[in-house]
Amino acid sequence: MQRLGSYELPQFFNYPPYFTLQPVRETREKQTRLWTELLIGYCRSQKVFVIGLEDEFPLFTNPVIERSLSYEAREEFLNALVSEGRAEWMDKGRKKCLILWLRIQDWADRILEFVRENGLENSVMTVEEIRSGIESRGTELEGIDRGVLMRALRFLEQKGNLAIFKGSSADDDGVKFSS
Repeated sequence: MQRLGSYELPQFFNYPPYFTLQPVRETREKQTRLWTELLIGYCRSQKVFVIGLEDEFPLFTNPVIERSLSYEAREEFLNALVSEGRAEWMDKGRKKCLILWLRIQDWADRILEFVRENGLENSVMTVEEIRSGIESRGTELEGIDRGVLMRALRFLEQKGNLAIFKGSSADDDGVKFSS
């Protein structure tokens, strides 16, 4: 089995036709499903939050079989993730895509688990501590995209689980967790 760093690639990754958009609808649907699953799985395992259509993203090329996805194929697979609610275009030109390997509500649930597991009810942390503090090491929250984290925190704030307050800089923005 071929690997990309620590990530084990699926068998279809070595099958040249999967690097070309398939003309038959059923085959293309299967191809799209396989690629979207691969993109989500890889991004989750490698903690990748942004894919640029024009970037040298490792999954877009397979040097072993000397194949690369066309711009059109990249766009189609990312659009499929967007339509599933697993990604969002970050710009009007649709060049950069935010990958939501967990949906915002799922991130919010992870934050609540993190708070409970670390006994942080009724405590205060900075947003940066949630992303890179000692407590978050080895968790899915470690290195989380700041924009995704802020959206999940605002979701929890609307539900009454926490309060967000502004610090003197973005790194000092704080969160007070409720019990």
